[in-house]
Amino acid sequence: MEALYTHGVHVAESLQQTLGGCEKVLLWLSWIGDPRASFFIYFPLTFFLNKRAGVSVLWIAALTEWLNLTFKWLLFGERPFWWIHESGVYSEQQMPKLKQFYSTCETGPGSPSGHAMITGATWWVMMSKLSAFVYSHTRSSLAKNVPVVLYIVTMLGIGISRIFILAHFPHQVLAGMVAGAVFGFLLSRYEPKNIKLIHYVASSIGLLLSTVCIYWGLFYLGVNASWTFRLAAKWCAKPEWIRPDTAPFSSLSRDTGALLGLGLGLYSPMYASTQGWKMTGKLKAVCIVLSLFTIEIMDQVPLSQHSRILFYALYYLKNAFVPVLVTAVIPWIVHSVFVIQQSPKQN
Repeated sequence: MEALYTHGVHVAESLQQTLGGCEKVLLWLSWIGDPRASFFIYFPLTFFLNKRAGVSVLWIAALTEWLNLTFKWLLFGERPFWWIHESGVYSEQQMPKLKQFYSTCETGPGSPSGHAMITGATWWVMMSKLSAFVYSHTRSSLAKNVPVVLYIVTMLGIGISRIFILAHFPHQVLAGMVAGAVFGFLLSRYEPKNIKLIHYVASSIGLLLSTVCIYWGLFYLGVNASWTFRLAAKWCAKPEWIRPDTAPFSSLSRDTGALLGLGLGLYSPMYASTQGWKMTGKLKAVCIVLSLFTIEIMDQVPLSQHSRILFYALYYLKNAFVPVLVTAVIPWIVHSVFVIQQSPKQN
């Protein structure tokens, strides 16, 4: 592995030297590949364009991120920003001149890349739906492949960005991209429909309990699954770049909270009251803008960090509310304002 890691450092060094002028673009690519974007951006966007596709995006994002977390705990992947210091391969004089960024200092293990795997899976669903939509309207095989090319180019850009900022080694990115495409293909064949609320609740609790069992099972075997926290805190260039929402249990809180929230939203009275209402393109745009704006405001509200358990609990609740907001609250508000209030005027 040392040779593989050393080669990865050389690749990162070359990328920073040759693509230094594209720093802002690469940081933006890393941002759009953030797993949070699948929950906070791609899910709302897709849901209002195609409800079934939107539900699939959130469902697949949650399951893929849970699998990614499990893989990371079992594969013990290093991250470049701490490995170059901890490995003993480089002396002080030989230390590569590499730059860290705000999004470099993630606190979990590095393999496989979550950005590549989770975004790859959710974008696979979006790409497949868009490709089918384009073909149904154009009957052009060339036009049908445009979303496929966009998917490949975007994923390559995200992968390069993760190597550039020292968050991952190349082989971790490649593993994430392959796993994301595979899981996206496999999971998209099963679209969750007609699933009862109890199944959403059971899925949320099941993922939570299974992950806790894995964590303590590893601990019982003498493996500290939290071994990366110390290294990230020790070698991150700036302490404020250490963010609790990059921790493995934050990912778990996001996944399990989102599944619960999806079930609560789809089985809420608000959601039921808007069924049968065909939304116009303008109202869909209004719902998308309102959802993204509200989620962004929610995301900016700091959560208490007095204890990790409290932070994870609050993070769980925040991520549970997002699907309720998107599937039920926002459509109900838009329906009430633009449809119910306009009906008396038309009469």
